Amino acid sequence: MSPWQRWPLLGYILRRLGTSLLLMLGVTMVTFLLTAIVPGDPVAAALGEGAASNPATVAAYRERYGLDEPLIVRYLIYLGQLLQGDLGTSIQTGRPVLEELATAVPATVELAVLAIIVSLVVSLVLGTWAAYRRGKVADQVIRVVSLLGLSVPMFWLAIVSYQFFFLRLGIAPGSGRLDPQLVPPPDVTGFYTIDFLLSGDPVGYFDALAHLALPVMVLSLFTIGLLTRFIRSSVLEVLDSDYVRAARAKGLSRRRVIISYVIRGASLPILTMSGITFGVLLSGTVLVEAIFAWPGMGTYAYNSAINLDLLGVMGVGLVVGAIYLTINFAVDLLYGVLDPRVRLA
Repeated sequence: MSPWQRWPLLGYILRRLGTSLLLMLGVTMVTFLLTAIVPGDPVAAALGEGAASNPATVAAYRERYGLDEPLIVRYLIYLGQLLQGDLGTSIQTGRPVLEELATAVPATVELAVLAIIVSLVVSLVLGTWAAYRRGKVADQVIRVVSLLGLSVPMFWLAIVSYQFFFLRLGIAPGSGRLDPQLVPPPDVTGFYTIDFLLSGDPVGYFDALAHLALPVMVLSLFTIGLLTRFIRSSVLEVLDSDYVRAARAKGLSRRRVIISYVIRGASLPILTMSGITFGVLLSGTVLVEAIFAWPGMGTYAYNSAINLDLLGVMGVGLVVGAIYLTINFAVDLLYGVLDPRVRLA
């Protein structure tokens, strides 16, 4: 018996890992080509109008950053730098892009992780309840509310929430991750809530948690609407299956049928949708971060784009691509663990 037959899950993991690495190479290529054909002159944006009018200065700048090389040579140089963990230097700030992303990415991830946790907990309850009460008043109400959550523009909801809860009622903190009079915690994970707990600072922890409340609520309302409708459909399909009918015929309690049969049977499509939604939260928070002045990846991408900081834009593109691939890889692994038919395919 070959090793792949003895440990099918190991072979499944290696196949998915190889596919992810090839896809990541494709992400680097697409990101580089898209930034190379973007309209506008990054040299003029970096040097300013006065310095950009001097041919010698422009030539020296292009030579310094390798912009005078052919496109394929520039890509190979960039790929070699990536393999060494170098994302280049930001034209906008003069700092390494990796250092700036190391600050921006944890801010967005902290926001997205809390939003997806809240969304999943609420959506599982609402979606399962709506499926069990199919056609009843509760089902109709949940479907209407979830549709409203999908229909309301996220940026409009963010503006209204900021105006109402902060400016009018004053029950929510202002913008940013922390009150100005507080000092950020020692950087361990990049998550302020976790780092404050590790440093034993309850005041900073609750302040960071309070600053998360409004943006997480805005992101969660849209995500809850999406996941609730999807979970309802998935649970309805499982409820009509033969093994659920058999479980009911055995006289099992409703709670056991829901947890052991219905939720488990619907877990694979729910897992897929949750992974996709989490990736959308991580890469699509630009407007929400701008409204709440959240110093995350979306804000950094916006500032890099308007200043034609191509290395910064490419860095964000690579991080987003890596996040999507990591999420898909994790979902594939969970598929293989939950369903033996997947890893044996």
